[in-house]
Amino acid sequence: MAKSILFVGVGGQGTILASKILTEGLLSLGYDVKMSEIHGMAQRGGSVTTQIKFGKKVYSPCIGKGEADVVLAFEKVEAVRWLPYLKEDGILLVNDYEIYSLPVLLGQEKYPENIIPKLKEQVPKVKAINAAKIAEDLGNIKAQNIVLLGALIKALDLNGIDWAEILKEQLPEKLHQLNIKALAAGLAI
Repeated sequence: MAKSILFVGVGGQGTILASKILTEGLLSLGYDVKMSEIHGMAQRGGSVTTQIKFGKKVYSPCIGKGEADVVLAFEKVEAVRWLPYLKEDGILLVNDYEIYSLPVLLGQEKYPENIIPKLKEQVPKVKAINAAKIAEDLGNIKAQNIVLLGALIKALDLNGIDWAEILKEQLPEKLHQLNIKALAAGLAI
């Protein structure tokens, strides 16, 4: 049976890069993998989603409401926005990170409070991760996407893959060491 993973975030967070690295790893394990990405004003801080399905045979990457085995949210409001897509017994991995929309920045709206406690009331399997802090401690906040990817790999129990090698194939050499450390930090969560 195929597994469905929904990556959700905001433009510039590295959502698509993380999903491409995961896809390469899944292919190396011999899975049939389908991936679809939606950029919705990504350059302007809008939503970015990637849908990935993998298994013995997969015909479409599309994930409907209530179908995702895992939702990996790179930002808290995106977790709320895409929660209806999570299966009843699915796993929600959420980055404890806030990116303010234009209406919030202009003072027209307030950023919602207590998002993670509210998510924990609704979903039995929620893991909040402070990936930004972990990445910052490693030297660059931009590596938070790889920290989150490591947590996802751990949650899916995807062993038998040289993830560091896949990272090296996808990233410029100057970013290898930072991202290998970020991946290890995510795997340790």
